[in-house]
Amino acid sequence: MGQAHSTLSQAAPVLKRAALWLVFLAPFFYLSYGGANWLASQRAHVPNIAFAWESAIPFLAWTIIPYWSINLFYALCLFINTTPREVDILARRYLTIQLIAVACFIAFPLEATFVRPATSGLPGFMFAVLGGFDKPFNQAPSLHIALLVVIWDHLRGRLPKGAWLVWHFWCFLIGASVMTTWQHHVMDIPTGVLLGLFAAWLFPRHAGSPLANFALSGDPKSRRLGIYYLCGAAAFLGLAALFTPLSAAALLLLWPAFALAIVAAGYFGAGPQIFQKRVDGRIALASRWLLAPYRLGAIINVWLWTRKMPASVVIADGVHLGRFPRRHEADRFATVIDITGELQRPSGTSTRWCSFPTLDLTGVDETQTQAAANLIEVARQQGPVLVCCALGFQRSACVIVRWLLISRRCENPAEAQRLIERAGWRVHLPVESVHVVTESLQ
Repeated sequence: MGQAHSTLSQAAPVLKRAALWLVFLAPFFYLSYGGANWLASQRAHVPNIAFAWESAIPFLAWTIIPYWSINLFYALCLFINTTPREVDILARRYLTIQLIAVACFIAFPLEATFVRPATSGLPGFMFAVLGGFDKPFNQAPSLHIALLVVIWDHLRGRLPKGAWLVWHFWCFLIGASVMTTWQHHVMDIPTGVLLGLFAAWLFPRHAGSPLANFALSGDPKSRRLGIYYLCGAAAFLGLAALFTPLSAAALLLLWPAFALAIVAAGYFGAGPQIFQKRVDGRIALASRWLLAPYRLGAIINVWLWTRKMPASVVIADGVHLGRFPRRHEADRFATVIDITGELQRPSGTSTRWCSFPTLDLTGVDETQTQAAANLIEVARQQGPVLVCCALGFQRSACVIVRWLLISRRCENPAEAQRLIERAGWRVHLPVESVHVVTESLQ
């Protein structure tokens, strides 16, 4: 009896918080969504973005059932939490999606061109109810798909293993139903996925928001790199705007635009938290997909710079310096000390992985560098150690230099750099990083 009472008392704050959020979110959803529809209906001409082959997509009346089911899961997920904080995170994801989607619907309304056939029975009733408030204007990004991404992510870690396949299959039906009910055009789907991923990235479950501690960087080089990435984001955004009237596929250019804008925010002051990389080298799912275009560019850059070089070289006493390893390369070491923020540990590797996320091409953080250097001396007692960053030229080299100095293997940074170069590895240590290393030892 006492245990049951305790369980109820713990659940009460969660249920109360969920109910309060639902009381706010449900009316806000229908009012803002309907308002955007009404505004679009007042325009003399609303464009559409569609492929000619979309007319071949079959209309399946019964899929209105999984389509409608997202409303149930929308509310239910608010109550399936263990703490009020989890409720707040999910609700903020919902609210973020709603605000951004409605802003897009108002600024750039699009019209669906489908004409549905007459339906009867339960599907016919559900389509009639849907048509009462859902006009054909709120298209890209698909609010349905964006919410589905967040709802799928919320429940996938809370369901027993036996229910995983059922949940994934039902989510697939919900996603497909936006097409088979003739509610959306094809390009509404990837734009909706992008919005859902952004909301999940902005409010992660196991950490604070990556923008929560944003403070404008005082480092001119970091700000300059931020400007470069912001210009890249603007270029992709411009290309999307320019070519979308010619082909709906141009909307896919919003993906790299989003990714580069987020990286720019990291350099302007958000820091490596934008990558949401954990100590074990794994990266949160939303970040992994949202920033995939940037990571692809980083991987290509690694290959271009290091394709004719060895993966790593021995510096001293079982400690190696190298580029970011592939799985078979990582498995040769007892420990990998990873200084990148942007790259995820290879899947399947059994090597002990210790991550110290940093931004590329910026001055090293003294605390991070010192902690990584101290770890080298401890980890090498258990077997060979690889210290790596993307290329192995700067971030990881600074850590190696710090380790060589604090372990008294070298007397100064210049001697440490010569030792690394004699090992057959070229390094490009920023002057400011060398100053940090030197001053910290004085």
